[in-house]
Amino acid sequence: MVTLGGGSAATLPRLVIAAPASGHGKTTVATGLMAALRTAGHTVSGHKVGPDYIDPGYHALATGRPGRNLDAHLVGTDLLAPLLAHGARGADVAIVEGVMGLYDGMLGTDGFASTAHTATVLGAPVILVVDVSHASRSIAAVVHGMATFDRGVRIAGVILNKAGSVRHSDEVVEALAATGVPVLGVLQRDDGISAPSRHLGLVPAQERAGAAAQLDRLAAQIAARVDLAEVMRIARSAPALVTEPWEPGESAEDGPVVAIAGGRAFTFRYAETEELLRAAGCRTVVFDPLRDERLPDGTAGIYLGGGFPEVHAADLAANTPLREHLRAAIAAGTPTVAECAGLLYLCRDVDGAPMVGAVDASARMTPRLTLGYRTAVAPRDTLLAPAGARVTGHEFHRTTVDSTGEPAWLLGGRPDGFASATVHASYLHTHWAGHPVLARRFAEAVRAATPVPPPPRTTRTAAPDLQHHGDREATPGLVDLAVNVARRPRPDWLEAALTGSLAELDRYPDPRPCRAALAARHGRDPHEVLPTAGGAEAFTLVARARRWARPVVIHPQFTEPEAALRVAGHEVTRVLLRAEDGFVLDAAPVPDDADLVVVGNPTNPTGVLHPAAALRALARPGRVLVVDEAFMDAVPGETESLAGESIPGVVVIRSLTKTWAIPGIRAGYVLGDESIVAELAAHQPPWSVSTPAAAAMIACASAAATVEAERAAVQIAADRAVLVDGLTALGVAVAGPSAAPFVLAHVPAGTRERLRGRGFAVRRGDTFPGLGADWVRIAVRDPQTTAALLEAWPT
Repeated sequence: MVTLGGGSAATLPRLVIAAPASGHGKTTVATGLMAALRTAGHTVSGHKVGPDYIDPGYHALATGRPGRNLDAHLVGTDLLAPLLAHGARGADVAIVEGVMGLYDGMLGTDGFASTAHTATVLGAPVILVVDVSHASRSIAAVVHGMATFDRGVRIAGVILNKAGSVRHSDEVVEALAATGVPVLGVLQRDDGISAPSRHLGLVPAQERAGAAAQLDRLAAQIAARVDLAEVMRIARSAPALVTEPWEPGESAEDGPVVAIAGGRAFTFRYAETEELLRAAGCRTVVFDPLRDERLPDGTAGIYLGGGFPEVHAADLAANTPLREHLRAAIAAGTPTVAECAGLLYLCRDVDGAPMVGAVDASARMTPRLTLGYRTAVAPRDTLLAPAGARVTGHEFHRTTVDSTGEPAWLLGGRPDGFASATVHASYLHTHWAGHPVLARRFAEAVRAATPVPPPPRTTRTAAPDLQHHGDREATPGLVDLAVNVARRPRPDWLEAALTGSLAELDRYPDPRPCRAALAARHGRDPHEVLPTAGGAEAFTLVARARRWARPVVIHPQFTEPEAALRVAGHEVTRVLLRAEDGFVLDAAPVPDDADLVVVGNPTNPTGVLHPAAALRALARPGRVLVVDEAFMDAVPGETESLAGESIPGVVVIRSLTKTWAIPGIRAGYVLGDESIVAELAAHQPPWSVSTPAAAAMIACASAAATVEAERAAVQIAADRAVLVDGLTALGVAVAGPSAAPFVLAHVPAGTRERLRGRGFAVRRGDTFPGLGADWVRIAVRDPQTTAALLEAWPT
C-alpha cells in the first residue's frame, strides 16, 4: 500500500500509455490526457518509461508537477514502484508514457526495461495508442497480437490516432470489436498538435514557442474525443501498489550552493538529482547560461546537465562574462559535474564557437548518432565514484570530443570524458536515484569547497545584429568599401532597358517574359524560375513556405536568411565554419534531420567558393538546400555554380544588385526544383516584381550581358589580387582565397574605427555569426582606391 498526500493509505490509480512502435503518437496522447484530466479537476502525476528527458518536460507543462522517469536499467527494477509512489505523492492519478513499442526493451534481454516490463512491475493497465493512417481492418490484428503476446500485460483499451475520416475510423472500430479491447477514443489526423522533432528527439517544451497554447488545444481535443471517465475507471482498476515511496531525505535550506545549469540550452536533468543534493545538505540554485552573466552568489559546486548547447552555441559564446566566471571558478577547484551537453560547454569550443575552456578539447557535430544503455566503471577515485565502482547510464548524442586525458568512465573498456580531482565531465547520463553514492560524494566535495567569489565586471559580447548591412557603414564623406555594389558605370543597354520600362508603368507588371528570359539564360524550364524583388524577398518566401522543423544556416554568411526565418517564427540552428579551416564547407556538423539548409557560394563575407560537389552532398530526400549565389556572377566562368542543374530539393537564389549596380531596383530570382518554386510562388504577393526590375532582369539575361559580366569578373579578380597582395604586405591576414568582389581580413580591434577616422568605410564583422570585432570585410575597388586605402592603413 502506498501512502499518498494527506497521510491516508490508498491505492494509486495509474495506467500506462503504450504503442506498437515509435511514431504512433504516444507523447501527443499521453501529454494531452494529462492536460485534459488536469483541466477536469484531477491532480495528475506524469512519468516516462526510459531515459528520455524531453517527454517529461511536456508532462510537467501538462500537469504542473515535475515530470519523472522510470527506467529499470538506470535505477534497477526494485526502485520503479518506489519512484512512482514518490513522484505521485498528492496526485489522484499517475499517467506513465511508454517508450518505443510496447515490448521493446534492451536488446538481448527478453524485453528488460521495456514498457511491458515496467507496466508489469507497476501492476498498471495499458492503453494502446495506434496510428491508423495507413490501415483499417489490419489494425485489429495488430491490437489482438499486442494483447495476447504476453498475458501478464493487460491492455485495457485503445485510442485510435490519425484517422483519415469517420468512415475510416468506423471500419477500424468495427474490426476491433472481435478483439474485446474497447476503443476509448478516435483522434483525427491533425498535424497542429504534433510536437516537432529534433536530431535527438522532440524539441524541449522550454524551447517551443506557444507550447502552452498548443497544449490547451490538445487537451480540449482529447477531452472531446476520448472517454475520460472510462480512462479514469481503467486507472482505478489497478491493484494496490504495495511499496514504500522512495525517500531522498530531508532537504537543506541553508547549505552550500550548487549552481545547476538550466534555461533553454540545459533542459535535461532528472528531478531526483536536485532532491538528492538537497537531502545531502546542499542548496540548489538554477542559473541560465544564455542569460545570467555570473554564477549564483555563494556557489560552491556546479552541475551542468544535458541539453542542446550546439544549437545555442552562438548565444552561449556571446555570454563572455559567465564563461569567464565559470572558467575561473573551475580553475580554482570548484567541484563540477558535467553530463553530455555540460561536457561540450566545458570544452574550448563547439563547432568553432568558443565555450568555457575548462576542458582542453574541441567538440564537433557529426552525422553519427551515439545511442544506447551503458554500464560504466570508474577507472580510479574520482569526484563522483570510487575506483572500480560500476554504474548504469545511457548515451545520446551526435557530437564528438577530442581526447581529453584521464577519463571519467570506462564504457565497455572505452574511455569516456574527463576527470580530475574536482571535475567530472562525460557523455554518460546517470540517474542518481539508482546510484546515490554519486550524489553523496559530490555533496561532500561541495561542503568542503570554498564558495566562488564574484567576478569582476566584464562586458558581454553583443549578439550579432542580423539586420545590420554595409550601407549603414557607408556614411557621406567616406570612401565606401563597406558595400559590395560595383562602382563601374551601368552599361548603356541596361540604362536603355530601365528608361524604356517607364513607358509601361501604366499597367501591372507581367513576370512571364522575365521568367522566360532567365530560364533561357540558365538552361532551365520556366516553371523552375521565380523572379523576386531581390534576393531578400526570396529568403522571406523560403522562410514562410513551410513550417520548417529544423532549419539550419551555415555561418558566417549573409544574415538575411536567418533574420527572415526568425521573423517567420522558426528556431534556427547555426553551423559555424571555422577560421582555422579557412571557412571551408564542412558537412559533418549539419544535423541529419535538418529539413532546410542555407549556404552561400561564394559566401558573404568570407568570399570562399565551395565546390559544387560539396554542395550536392548536402542535398538529400526530405531536405531543401538553398544556395545563395548572389556573387556568383563575379566568379570568372561561374565555376561551382548549381544554377544550371536540376537537382531535387535544391534551390539557387541569384541577385543582379551587385554586378550591375542596381540595388534600388530590387531584382533577383530563384532557380530550382519546380515543386519548391511553386511553393515559394504561392507565398509571393501579386506584382511583387516591378516593371523596371523585370526589364532589368531580361536585359541582364541576354548573351551580351553574360559576356560583359564575364569581362567584369576577370577584372574583379585582378583588382582583388592587388588588394590581397597589399594587405598581406602590411601583415594583414586575409581569409580565403576569396572568389568574391570583397575580402575578409583579420585585424586588430579598433581598426575599423581608425579607418573611418582616415576617411574609409569598411564592413564590420561582428554582426556576422561566427565572427567578432577583429574581422572586417573590404570591397574590391580599382587599384587607385586600393592604393589610397593601403596608404591610410593603421600600423
